[in-house]
Amino acid sequence: MTRSEPILIQRNSSKGNPMSTRKIAVLSLAFAAAIPLSACNRDSSATSAADSGGKPVVIGLAVANLQADFFNQIKQSVEAEASAKGVKVQVSDAGGDSATQVNQIQDFISRQVSAIIYIPAGATAAGVPVKAAQRANIPVINVDRNAPDAPGKTFIATDSVAAAKTLGDWVVKQQGGKGNIAILQGQIGTTPQVDRQKGFQEALNAAPGMKVIAQQPADWAQDKGFNVAQDMIQAHQNINVFWGQADAMALGAAQAASNANLNPKPLIVGFDGDKAGIQAVRDGKIDATMVQQTQLMGRLAVDAAIKLAKGEQVPAQQLQTATLLTKADRAKADEFLAKHP
Repeated sequence: MTRSEPILIQRNSSKGNPMSTRKIAVLSLAFAAAIPLSACNRDSSATSAADSGGKPVVIGLAVANLQADFFNQIKQSVEAEASAKGVKVQVSDAGGDSATQVNQIQDFISRQVSAIIYIPAGATAAGVPVKAAQRANIPVINVDRNAPDAPGKTFIATDSVAAAKTLGDWVVKQQGGKGNIAILQGQIGTTPQVDRQKGFQEALNAAPGMKVIAQQPADWAQDKGFNVAQDMIQAHQNINVFWGQADAMALGAAQAASNANLNPKPLIVGFDGDKAGIQAVRDGKIDATMVQQTQLMGRLAVDAAIKLAKGEQVPAQQLQTATLLTKADRAKADEFLAKHP
C-alpha cells in the first residue's frame, strides 16, 4: 500500500527538543562538512571485500528510544540475527531526541559502517540523516518510520493503515456501529501516527454512528496518555471508546478511566502489541490491541542491510501484517508473551 502522506514538521513535542527549520538546515550542512572524504569515496571495493570475506559487514542501528519495549524488541532481533550471520552491530539510542540522533548517525558515517538501520526519533529532520548517508554511499534501511522526502533503500514496517482499519472494524462491531470515541494520538507527523489515523478513520467512515469527540497527541507515552485521558473525561462524560495509537497511551487511558469510575466502562484499545500491552489485554485492563511482528522486522532489516552492503537490490517497501488480539483470546496472548512474533 502506497504511503503518500507527507511527514509534518512537529514543533511542540514532549519527547525531545524540537528543532527549528534553521537548525535542521544547519545540521544538514554540518553533516556534509563532517563526512570524511574516505566515506564519500566509498566504492565497490567495500562490496568486493565483503563478498570475499576480506572486510566484515558492520551495521549501524540507530534506535529512536530504547525506553520503549517496541524498539527494544527490534534491537534484540537485529542483534540476534546479526550474530547468527556473523555480522557486527553498533547501536545508538536517541532517547526520543531528533538532534541527538542526527549526531549519532553522523558518527556512524564517520566510522564508515556498511549500512544503517534507521528508526527515526521523530518527524522533525527525519530525512537529514538519510541524505547524509546517501552522500557517503552508505545504504539506509528505514524501520517503522519513513521520511517521504528522503526514503531509505527500503522501508520495513507494519502495514499500519490496514492494521488500524482492522482494529477500527472490530471497535465498530463491538459498539454496534454507535458510540463516541476519544483518540490519544502518537507523535504527530510520524509514519505510524499518520497511517494509524488514516486506517482507523477508514473504518469509522463506514459507521456514521461512530463519532470522534476528542483527539489529542500523547506522544506515545503512558504518563502523558493518562493526563490527556483525564482531561478528556472531564470535558466529555459520554466517551464510549478510548483508542490509544500505542499500547502505552491505551494503558494511560485505562488508568484514567478506572480512577474516574466511569460507568459503563469504556472500550479501550491500543496498538503495537508490546509486552505490557499484551499482558494488559490478557488481564482485561484493555480490550484489544494490534500485535506487530517486531522480531520479524528486525530480521528483515539485517537481511536487507547485508544485501545492500553487497550491492544487491531489495524491495522499496516491505510491509508486514499485524494480528488483532482481544481479551477473549488469552491463549494467543500467552503465546505472544512466550515468543513475540
